[in-house]
This record gives sequence, structure tokens and C-alpha cells, in this order.
Amino acid sequence: MKALVYTAPHKLAYMDFDEPVCRDGRSIVQTHAVGICGSDMHGYLGHDARRPAPLILGHEAAGEVVEGGKLGARVAVNPLMPCGACRDCAADRPHLCADRILLSMKPHQGAFADRFVVPTDNLLDVPVGVSMDKAALTEPSAVCWHAVKLGQSALREEMANARCLVSGGGAIGLGCALTLGIFGAQDVTISEPNGLRRDFVEALGPWGCVDPACDGAVQDGRYDLVFDAVVYGPTRAAASQAVRQGGVIVHLGLGDEAPGLDVRRLTLQEISFLGSYCYTPEDFQQTGAAIFDGRYGALDWMETRSLSEGAGAFADILAGKVASAKVILHP
Repeated sequence: MKALVYTAPHKLAYMDFDEPVCRDGRSIVQTHAVGICGSDMHGYLGHDARRPAPLILGHEAAGEVVEGGKLGARVAVNPLMPCGACRDCAADRPHLCADRILLSMKPHQGAFADRFVVPTDNLLDVPVGVSMDKAALTEPSAVCWHAVKLGQSALREEMANARCLVSGGGAIGLGCALTLGIFGAQDVTISEPNGLRRDFVEALGPWGCVDPACDGAVQDGRYDLVFDAVVYGPTRAAASQAVRQGGVIVHLGLGDEAPGLDVRRLTLQEISFLGSYCYTPEDFQQTGAAIFDGRYGALDWMETRSLSEGAGAFADILAGKVASAKVILHP
């Protein structure tokens, strides 16, 4: 089969690769659509020890089962694989499993390929009439769904009254804004420094979209609920300034480990800081249902390219040349 293989930092090769092997409890999925995630970019840049080269990246996938359980089903893929035996797994918190791994982490090859193997229990049926491109957005949207649930649980305001700020207009930032709307938020601002993407995102929904470099665009101490979907030192610093006293910061992902969080202000003003990385199986199912029944809207903010053009897509994303919030690859 053909696969897009990470071979070294900044290097991807479209090449022949070994076929996946189906074992008991697993299924082989023919890839129809697979998104490029920020974690794929980290791996591509050589910043993730859990993704050593050579490796097939990609975990935001949808396709058709061609071998194993659920044969013939159209599916979206939950790529999270916990141990199933620890205290957190037993308590229905598999997303906190210390031994969890993800499709596209060694030793599991990812979905930037014609086919890939995954546990059958990780497959969510996709209704006829829902495109595979939309189904592939279930995984990144589930990240947002879980994060919004966490933020809502710590919020001292009703969501309808909360002033919300999302840092970053990529797929996770945009997904957070859309999920906030589903959860009842009415005052949402997206902060995005890339003018190309800012114009694109601003036209998509009922939110403001501002340039954080402009004085006063993001108001210090105004926001009850802040989502940092960029997760670098400067955005942690900006979140620390933007959140109001008693407010909540939700930090989504692993950008870098640089300083920036103002722990003195968080302490003095009882600001909650929550890390959020993935999701529960229930979150994944609820997100899929929301996508399939149209609550996430048209989901027309992606662009598609062929898997053979994947290396160019990674380079364009890194160079800030992609306006759309998500690039979906088609084998």
C-alpha cells in the first residue's frame, strides 16, 4: 500500500509500506479522509519523542472497514488506546490512563496511508449521507467538546452569560468556538494573529475575530472563560492577562514548555487553570452525534488535498499559507 511516512524532521515521503495486519479485536479501515493535526506537525518537526521516525502519522480518520469486526461499516475512528486495566480505565476515565497511546504513536502506525488497523471498539458508525470529510472532524471536535465540558464545570457563570475568549483560529480554536455555541455561549471572541486565517474564520460564525497584536483587541481581565488553543508561552501569558478574577483558563494541547503563565495572578484572584488533552469515549460519541445531526453547522472550513501531496500541505501549514482551519488528506 501507499503511505505518507515521516522519515526525519521536516521530511515526509510518499512511498510503499507494509500492509497492516488484522488480529482478534481489531479492524482494518480503508482510509477515505484523514486530517492533519497539530500533534502531527509536532511529530513532523521532530518535537515529539513518542513519534520517532520512521512512522506513519495521522489519527483524525474516517473510512470503511475492509477486514475484521464491523466489516463494511462506514466509520469515524477514536484513535485513543488505553490499557483497559488501570484504576482510571476501570472508573471510565480512559483518557487519563497513564499507559494510553494513540494511533500514530509507536508502535502503532497511523492513518496517513491507504489502510490502517485499530481496535474495533474504537469505531463509531457514520450515517449514510454524512461525508467522510465531516466524519474525520469527529476526533478534533471531540477534543473541543471535552475541553468545553471541563471549562463549563469550573465556570462560576451560566454559559449563556459567560464572556469567552478562544486563542487561535485553527481547527481546535474554531472547534471550541463552535462547541461553545452548542453549549449555549453567546459572547465568543477568537484571537488569531494570521490575517489570512483571521479573515477566513471571521466569516464563519457569530463571533468576533481579532488580531491580538492590536492594542485593546483583547481586553485584560474581561473574560470568564479562556481557551488557549495555541499553547505556547506567549499565549499562556496572554490568557493570564485576559481572564477575569475567578475565571477559568483551559489549556488545550502541548505547544511548548516555555514560561508565560502568571501563577501569582492565578493564585491571588482564584483563577482556575485546567489542562485538557483528549476525551472520553462518551465525549467522542456525543461529538459524533452533534456532527452527524448538524449541530456543528456546515463544517465547510476545511480544504482537501491528496495524500501524495501531503508533504506540501505540511510545508504550507508551517509557513502560514493555509487559510482554512483544517487540511484533510485523501489517499
